[in-house]
Formats: sequence, structure tokens, C-alpha cells
Amino acid sequence: MPLGLVTIIVLLVLLLASAVRVCREYERGVIFRLGRLVGAKGPGIFLLIPIVDRMVRVSLRTVVLDVPPQDIITRDNVSMKVNAVLYFRVINPSRAVVEVERYLYATSQLAQTTLRSILGQAELDELLSAREKINKQLQEIIDRQTDPWGIKVSNVEVKHVDLPEEMKRAMAKQAEAERERRAKVIHADGEFQASAKLAEAAGIIAEHPIALQLRYLQTLTEVGAENNSTIAFPVPIDLFKPFLDLKLASPEKK
Repeated sequence: MPLGLVTIIVLLVLLLASAVRVCREYERGVIFRLGRLVGAKGPGIFLLIPIVDRMVRVSLRTVVLDVPPQDIITRDNVSMKVNAVLYFRVINPSRAVVEVERYLYATSQLAQTTLRSILGQAELDELLSAREKINKQLQEIIDRQTDPWGIKVSNVEVKHVDLPEEMKRAMAKQAEAERERRAKVIHADGEFQASAKLAEAAGIIAEHPIALQLRYLQTLTEVGAENNSTIAFPVPIDLFKPFLDLKLASPEKK
């Protein structure tokens, strides 16, 4: 076989090999022909025009992006470090390549600036207790700003809030004071309810004086069950009033 023919065959094989491209199920190939965008192809096998076409691979899988800790000053002037995690994916490969340079880096920078901006408008209590609301607000803002790049932000989560030690001690004192306040309120409420019941019981005893004597006898029984050798028990003078009246009336009868 002539050497020239062999050379031509080898060149054709090399050109064919360079023209064949394969994209996985989660990939798309953005094709540029002489610098002009042709479109996205894939998944599977397809051919490119050698020398004329260029391809950029773009992954369509969800990207988990860790937002580095950011220095935040809240609306009530509390400084802290906050980091977050961002979940997004490319839904339009052509726009992700054409509309922005290095869409991963651009999305990361946008997430950092948005995190500082939104958390700087919130107070500390809101940041600690209303995480879901803040996460939703961050997701909506970042998703709206990355939409022209063909990117869909599915979720943003504030992951860690690093408070200064002075603020942690102050919050611990506040929580302790709040617990003491609740304990005092509960105790006062119990005293109020007990006094209301005592007043009701006193009204019943006032209508039926014999109930007081029965109560004293019941108390004697309860005290006697403790095996005490000596019992000091107060007796109201009213118990002896019938006997005193009887004694005073006896000389008159004589």
C-alpha cells in the first residue's frame, strides 16, 4: 500500500476521532461553530466538525456550594460570623456559558454578598428564631439574580452562626432571668388560685360551723398517723363556747 494512502487514512481516522463526542446523561455539550453559538447537544454520541467546532461541557447535576463565613453586623449592632450552604443546578447550559464567565465562581460571590446584605437587615433574635423565613428570602433573591445565567437555586440554608463569647454570656443571663420570671409568675398564679379556693372553703365553713370541727378531727387523725409522741394542736375558743354557756346558765337554774 502506498505511503501516501496510508497517511491519508490515518489522517481521516484522527479527524473522525476528534469529531466524535460523547456526553453522559447529566452532561450537555455547548457547541460553538467559528465562534458562534450553535446550541447544546447531548446526552449520547454526536459529531463535531473538526477545527471548526468547539465544545464546552456543562454538568446539569445539583451543585452543593459552601458559602464561606461572612462577617455580619445585624440591625441591632451585633457582630458575628455566619456561613451558609447553597443548592443550585444549571437548567440552560447555553446561557450558563454565554451569559456569565465561570458561573460557579459568580454564583458563589453573589451568595456571599446577598448573605451579608440580608442578614445585616435582621436583628439577632430574628436570625436565631426565624431561620426558615431568612432562608426563603435568600433563596428568592439569589434565584432571581441568577435566572439570566440559566441557573436555578433550589435552596439556601444558614448553616452556622458564630456569636462572640460576650454575647453568649449575655444571652445565658437573659435566659436565666426569663426562667426566674416564669417561675415567679407560676408561683404567684398558684398562690392566687389557692387563695381563691381557701376563700371559697371559708365561705362554706361560715355557713356550716360544724365543718370546722370535722376538719380539726381529720387533721388530728392525719397527725396521729405519723407516730408522734407529743401533739400540739390549737383549739378554737368557739369549741368551748357551748360548754361555757351551759355552765353560766346552771347557777340561774338553781
